Amino acid sequence: MQDDAGDQDARLGQEIRRLRHQHGLTLVSLAARTSLSHPFLSQLERGLARPSMASLERIARALGSSQSELMARAADDGDLGGDRSSGGAFTLVRAGDGTVVQAQGGTVRLLVRGQARFHPMLYTGTNPDFEEYYQHPEDEFVHVIAGAVEVDLGESGPVVLAPGDSLYYPGGTRHRWRTLGDSGYRLLAVKDLPAPGG
Repeated sequence: MQDDAGDQDARLGQEIRRLRHQHGLTLVSLAARTSLSHPFLSQLERGLARPSMASLERIARALGSSQSELMARAADDGDLGGDRSSGGAFTLVRAGDGTVVQAQGGTVRLLVRGQARFHPMLYTGTNPDFEEYYQHPEDEFVHVIAGAVEVDLGESGPVVLAPGDSLYYPGGTRHRWRTLGDSGYRLLAVKDLPAPGG
């Protein structure tokens, strides 16, 4: 499993490098666009560092991509874990598998591999404070499995979600969340696949 994580880190770094070259950017110019350090980005591209969700958001925005798309490409090792003989591929992500990225006070785990039409992710966290806003082209659906969260939707204001509550917002909506209480939270977030060039 450690080797899988290392392979995913390497694939994520390769994808970031590919997109950076595609946009004609140097590491220094990408560092300036993301407010991340040049040495960190260099290590990231070589698979020697792992970004947080906040860092991945900045990188994705600068490269015209999204967090979930970069995570999906890191998970796409050519082995979908499925059967193509039935006319359509399926993917299987076992418990403990899937691309994992650090988030404030927790982790995010991508629950699908390869080129999927949507990206389900499992967030776990204990962050009592909001971090910076996220804003991506994909529509997003959030369902709270455990704990309670306050979702700040920017100009639309805050929404409190308890276990079993769900929230949907369209792409482009500024959002961030934090835990309410001491137990932390587990939530499922599903993002649709953004339109090409989105």
